Amino acid sequence: MAKCAICQKGAHFGNNVSHSHRRSNKMWKSNVKSVRVQAGGGNSKKMYVCTSCLRSGLVERA
Repeated sequence: MAKCAICQKGAHFGNNVSHSHRRSNKMWKSNVKSVRVQAGGGNSKKMYVCTSCLRSGLVERA
């Protein structure tokens, strides 16, 4: 699973607990997109960025 290049957000792991309290493994995936980003010198670069970083304006799209 990809990680955000800005905030390093990735997948989280834990337990899925049923009504009878039986536990099984669960994975929460972060909303990471592959985006073309404006790099230095007018170049564009492809990287993985989470949607919260995109919305907050930490990354400028190409």
